[in-house]
Amino acid sequence: MAELRPIAPAFVVPGPSGVAVRDRLKHLTAADEEVLRLVGAHLGALASRDLKTRCADGLGHCADTWAGRKRELTVQSSSRWAGAITKASHDQWALARRGQADHIRDLQAAIRAITRRLSLPVGKKGTRKEPGGYRSAREWFAKSRRLHLLQERLQRRRADHQAGRVRVVRGGKRLARTRHHLEAAGLTEAGWRQRWEAERWFLAADGESGKRYGNETIRITPDGQVSIRLPAPLAHHANAPHGRYVLAARVVFAHRGVEWRDRIEADRAVAYCIHLDVQRGRWYITASWQIPPAPAVSMSAALAHGVIGVDTNADHLAAWRLDAHGNPIGNPRRFTYDLSGDAEYRDAQIRHALTRLLHWARACGVNAIAIEDLDFATEKTREKHGRRKRFRRLISGMPIGRLRARLTSMADQSGIVIIAADPAYTSKWGAQHWQQPLTTTKRTTTRHEAAAVAIGRRAQGHPIRRRTAPPPAHQSDGQGHRTVQAGTEARGREGLRPRIPGPRTRSVPPGRGENAGDQNAQHRSERSAEHMPLMLSP
Repeated sequence: MAELRPIAPAFVVPGPSGVAVRDRLKHLTAADEEVLRLVGAHLGALASRDLKTRCADGLGHCADTWAGRKRELTVQSSSRWAGAITKASHDQWALARRGQADHIRDLQAAIRAITRRLSLPVGKKGTRKEPGGYRSAREWFAKSRRLHLLQERLQRRRADHQAGRVRVVRGGKRLARTRHHLEAAGLTEAGWRQRWEAERWFLAADGESGKRYGNETIRITPDGQVSIRLPAPLAHHANAPHGRYVLAARVVFAHRGVEWRDRIEADRAVAYCIHLDVQRGRWYITASWQIPPAPAVSMSAALAHGVIGVDTNADHLAAWRLDAHGNPIGNPRRFTYDLSGDAEYRDAQIRHALTRLLHWARACGVNAIAIEDLDFATEKTREKHGRRKRFRRLISGMPIGRLRARLTSMADQSGIVIIAADPAYTSKWGAQHWQQPLTTTKRTTTRHEAAAVAIGRRAQGHPIRRRTAPPPAHQSDGQGHRTVQAGTEARGREGLRPRIPGPRTRSVPPGRGENAGDQNAQHRSERSAEHMPLMLSP
């Protein structure tokens, strides 16, 4: 019997640590757009040079070098613009550094997988947990060449990581590669150039508590007036005192607008970022701020009114409501989404599906939603799944991280707690123990809906199995093998036992299991007591 891996306990997912809201800059004049383009291009050039300097410093970066970079940028912009640029450069370098470490771990995992399979005989079959040898000598030879390629690549990445060298593309590596495939992307060279320049602009300012409206560089008043502190070389474009430029647009944050207004009226820090959507020709501004961590909710309080178990799939969320005792209530729900479009379309699809899920949870009066604590970081490599391209594409398309982050953020405002449960064996055990009992003549329970029940029960701390063994003192045949029977409300509790091929005991021949519930079908000399004629004494 295969050994099962230990099941990690469920835990309450912590809430978000920040908030970001966005609004469109409408009714901008031609002069406003020209100033925004000039400021973005000027600061973007400074940010590019500063990022190059930061990457060249590598591990030798210190507070003195940071201060020197900031002094050089202050002359060409302002002290606050320089602080925002240097901080963004350092954050970008740190992000690239973490990505480099993840790439090294992926290369090591691929090398281990290939080395193991090369050591096995050609054609040897694998197990459910480990793949076997390669199918042919040709494939073995191709993988041996790939092993040398990965080893060489790993040596270069390790050398870069030890030296502190990272490779960063301002504007995005994907957009840079699109330049060589304009026809496939449906872009012209001029259209690509506009997108490339807009992505490399820098129009972001960090907030500062105690300053007027929480930001001295990009300031928004409570009535929605937007003004920007121009860099020193562009101060002649100012239309307001102190080198500021006031835009004609008015900003009204529809989402969390009251919370944003309370912060700026109290002069609390709010960061702003302005960007241009080239495809739509629209300018947007994003406001973000940090929020204090919400008080932790105990597991018992979150599960007091039951839970909704959610099984995440490539195209839908399967959900089922469970009461406090782990029993499914009502009918399952399915929230579909389509992930075939671009990034904005996929994000909108996920957001709409989660909105419907949260509305249903509030209507049911449930305070907790249980999801799987999935992590496909090590499950997407082709060295692990080989030729199973369809399966690799399936798990790669599941938006696990984005869905969890989005659900946690949206549920925080709804007062609903998110509980993460270990995903081990939930689909298999859910289908084994819950799919058939929950199927009726009017409802066909899917494997995913049964898995949602298993996830909810695991979050509640209940076993996934429907029957558990009672204490020995309560077993009718002493220390026997009997188990607790289903409750009176369970469907099919009085039905016949399922037929099991082969003899179950020495006294019962094969094929007699289907008659276990019919006492009159047994080959006995007398009928059962309930069918015997009533004998009256004289």
